[in-house]
Amino acid sequence: MIKTPVKELENRMERFRTLMDEFNPEWEIAVIFSKINLYYFTGTMQEGMLIIPRNKEATFWVRRSYERALNESLFQKIESMNSFRDAVKSFQNLPDTVHLETEVVPLAFYKRFQKHFPFNNFKPLDNVISTVRAIKSEYELAFMRKAGQIHQHVLEDMVPEMLKEKMSETDLAAELFRVMINEGHHGVTRFGMFDTEIVLGQIGFGESSIYPNYFNGPGGNYGMSPAVPVIGCRDRKLKSGDLVFIDVGCGVEGYNTDKTMTYMYGQPLPKYVLEIHSKCVSIQNEIAELLKPGAIPSEIYNTIINSLEKDFLKNFMGFGNRRVNFLGHGIGLLIDETPVIANGFNEPLQEGMVLALEPKKGIKDIGMVGIENTFIVTSNGGECITGNNPGLISVF
Repeated sequence: MIKTPVKELENRMERFRTLMDEFNPEWEIAVIFSKINLYYFTGTMQEGMLIIPRNKEATFWVRRSYERALNESLFQKIESMNSFRDAVKSFQNLPDTVHLETEVVPLAFYKRFQKHFPFNNFKPLDNVISTVRAIKSEYELAFMRKAGQIHQHVLEDMVPEMLKEKMSETDLAAELFRVMINEGHHGVTRFGMFDTEIVLGQIGFGESSIYPNYFNGPGGNYGMSPAVPVIGCRDRKLKSGDLVFIDVGCGVEGYNTDKTMTYMYGQPLPKYVLEIHSKCVSIQNEIAELLKPGAIPSEIYNTIINSLEKDFLKNFMGFGNRRVNFLGHGIGLLIDETPVIANGFNEPLQEGMVLALEPKKGIKDIGMVGIENTFIVTSNGGECITGNNPGLISVF
């Protein structure tokens, strides 16, 4: 079992408190409920709440499983509770306002909490936590580098051997999942987007990869059914001349990388398709060079978009009217984190941030070409940790 070191947990809490003092000078108490953030601050993912008073030691109150929390976590203060009423006994004077995760705490849950902790007001905690988590430590980066190595090996070296005539998208998805697990992938793909379910990622043959999709990304696929619009289609079979599009996450010890790789199956794609794909790869590399401390994400986005010709922008980062307005996104414990290479993200990049860059373009009757890799922000520009293969790997 890998336990998050005490020093790592202490550094995270110290940075959290420093940012709370900066962003919310009046704060008195913060409460964290979501399992991802609980894992980040305590090293275990149990049902409970982390209460962080401004001037006192933080306490992780665990409902289930207290025994497992003690076994997995090196957090300094862990207490057992059956309900909120057990935890509230340790507080003599409650402040008027609580800071909590407004992006993930349902209203009904908050009301149950407020019944026992009678605060009058709440304020959001989300921006502070996302800012803390955006800068990865060397401890975190080690897991992401490992995930990137698995990602590169599976998608660049192993997938070409998996592709077989008449296999379905779901056949490929099932085999890909099995192989990635065997290679060390932690098996789940977590997103912060509200009510978003993704299993492994997006896998599409040909036109399937530009089919409308509820997921906020440039690619698509037919999915299993209207009830399960993910994984892939049982009826879409691989045939000669198909573009194969694979956009999947890979993770180790909770930390993810994101990578997209494309393949030409059976025969080459038309020259104009190769040229469009090559342009997307060039855009990725251009953005990567700009991933230096102090660079402004929104400025990177506009620099790239304004440099592209009008004709190329059609179906860029999507297809038809289903385009997304970003070129890359932060990544870590979730696939979708801050910062984002998009308008509205004006805080400078910092060393240790990690972003997935994914310039892509939909092509009618062909599918989604382009690329995606994961990069660490360094003084020399983005360091790719998921491989440098330009994609459109020939399988014939």
